[in-house]
Amino acid sequence: MSLLDLFKNDPTPPVSDPATRPSRSESGFDLTPPAPEERTRLEAALSPEEKRVLLQHGTEAPFCGGLLNNKEQGVYCCRECGLPLFQAETKFESGTGWPSFYAPFDEAHVTAVRDTTYGMVRIETRCARCDSHQGHVFPDGPAPTRLRYCINSVSLEFVKNGDPLPDPLGRGDHV
Repeated sequence: MSLLDLFKNDPTPPVSDPATRPSRSESGFDLTPPAPEERTRLEAALSPEEKRVLLQHGTEAPFCGGLLNNKEQGVYCCRECGLPLFQAETKFESGTGWPSFYAPFDEAHVTAVRDTTYGMVRIETRCARCDSHQGHVFPDGPAPTRLRYCINSVSLEFVKNGDPLPDPLGRGDHV
């Protein structure tokens, strides 16, 4: 099932099932969740704003995020655990005030969760490894996917092409 299927007129759209997630993505990344002591260490390294967004499912103000206007080539990784989530070549200007992407780095790296907050049904996106809140995905993006992953800048860490990926879990992650 594609993510576009989540937006069909089903009042209870399906979501990513954690039980069916692979332990390693097709792109070679370890998707095993952090152990409790690792999670404690990762969360302690977050700023108060990062904690509010990543852990409490908050949203940063539009047009304020540090990565909104980034045009450099590279990879956008989860700020909490370092998993690559999006590539710069899939970023586009949506006019919404948040960095927007039309496809994830690897579909297994981003999970979808039904979100019924604020009196509407949306699809929340989370990091598949640490389960941190990233943003939401909408069915109004450009080709080829027609999806718009609307992501909080504070949820991401940008890594320029050629630079090493963050590896706070010591798993030897690299592109």
